[in-house]
Order: sequence, then structure tokens, then C-alpha cells
Amino acid sequence: MSHVEDALLSTAQHLGTRATRGAARAADAMVAGIEADIASGKLGDGSFLPAERELMAEYGVGRGVVREAVARLASRGLVEARPRFRPVVRRPGLDAALGALEGVVGHLLSAQAGVKNLYDTRVFLEAALARNAAIHARKDDVATLRSALEMNEAAIPDSEKFYATDVGFHAVLYQITRNPVMPAVHKAFTAWLSPHWLRMPRSPERNRINFLSHREICTAIIERDPDGAERALLNHLSAAWEYVRGTFEMP
Repeated sequence: MSHVEDALLSTAQHLGTRATRGAARAADAMVAGIEADIASGKLGDGSFLPAERELMAEYGVGRGVVREAVARLASRGLVEARPRFRPVVRRPGLDAALGALEGVVGHLLSAQAGVKNLYDTRVFLEAALARNAAIHARKDDVATLRSALEMNEAAIPDSEKFYATDVGFHAVLYQITRNPVMPAVHKAFTAWLSPHWLRMPRSPERNRINFLSHREICTAIIERDPDGAERALLNHLSAAWEYVRGTFEMP
């Protein structure tokens, strides 16, 4: 390659890099503008984003930049984008905020150490929730917990239903706090970890063991025994980890 050709290639590559950076900055500005419109209420929850051509004109950008910005907004849970439909605004909530962590958590779950750290976080939190329930649960909370336990017992013969009622039982511990952050956290834990739980061998016998653990937790809460509730919860989740840890091992 001659010096002239080499110089031309270098210039083209430089211009291409500058164009890419410029498009990224334009997409950043567009995302920031739309986020501000959503936060202010100018773009309400459930409303459509302006048409692609309108966005191009408003922000002075090309179609590619608009699509990049919409993709970023969708990844943050701020819009719902479907092929051949105009994107719909979704006002951010706790679920969206936690959902935005999905990519990061996915990297954590690619290694067993990361999975164990995430699981230990759940154990730490639920131990505190069990104590909280034993101290602060109201009559209606206890009734809800009893109902969840009854559904869990009834589902013992059916592993698929048992898993759903298992999730439901633990969900009550999060709900008892009456803190809207907690149910969203539980939903996130379930979404992140359930693909692994669903790979583990299951049977009515194993389901019954888990049910009995749930019953111990429930009994301690009803008896207003925070130490017992925490201990039962820790025993339950420790045993569960030992049983399913093989589903997380890397090849």
C-alpha cells in the first residue's frame, strides 16, 4: 500500500470513528431529553413516543440515532418497543429500576462465586424479614402467611405448582414490611435465580421437606419468636443451597 493510500485509509478510519462518537453523543442527548419529558409528565405513562420522523426533526438526527436512543430507553424500562409499533412510554418504577440491572446480574450468574454471593444476599435479607415478621406481622399478615402455607402443602404432588407456591410463601415475608421496595426486590431475586432453580431435580418427597421448613418458619412467626423464625429460615435456605448448588457449577 502506498503512502497516499495509507493516509487516505487512516483519514477514513478517523472520520468513521468521529462519526460514531458523534452519533453516540446525539443518542445520549436524545435519551436525556426524552427521560426529562417522562419525568416531567410531558410524556405520560402509556402514551406513544412521537413518530420517528418527528423525533428526527426535533433532535436534528438521523433514523439510526433515533433507533439507538429508543433501544437504550427500552433497556432501561422507560419505553416498551415492539416491531412495527410506535414505542409506548412506561413511567419508571421499582421493577424497571431493578430490571435495568439484569445485564450486570447476568454476568454475576455466569460464575458460581457470583451466584453464591447473590444467593447469600437473599439469605441475609430474608433472615431479617423473618425476624421482622415475627415481631411486626399483623393478624391479616398471619392469615396471608397461613394461606400461602396451605397452598404450598396442597401443591406437594405437583412440582411445578409447588415451585409457584414456594415463591408465593417467601413473597409474603417481603410484603409484611409494607415497604414497596421489598416486593420488587423479591420479584428481581426470583427472576434472576429461577432459571437455575428450575433445573434442579424435584420430587414430591423433596417438596414435602421444603414444605416442612416453611411450616417451621410460619410457626415461629405465629408464636412471635424472632430468633426461631430466623433460625428456621437460615436452615431452610442453607439446605436448599446444598441441594441445588450443582445446577450452578460451571463445566
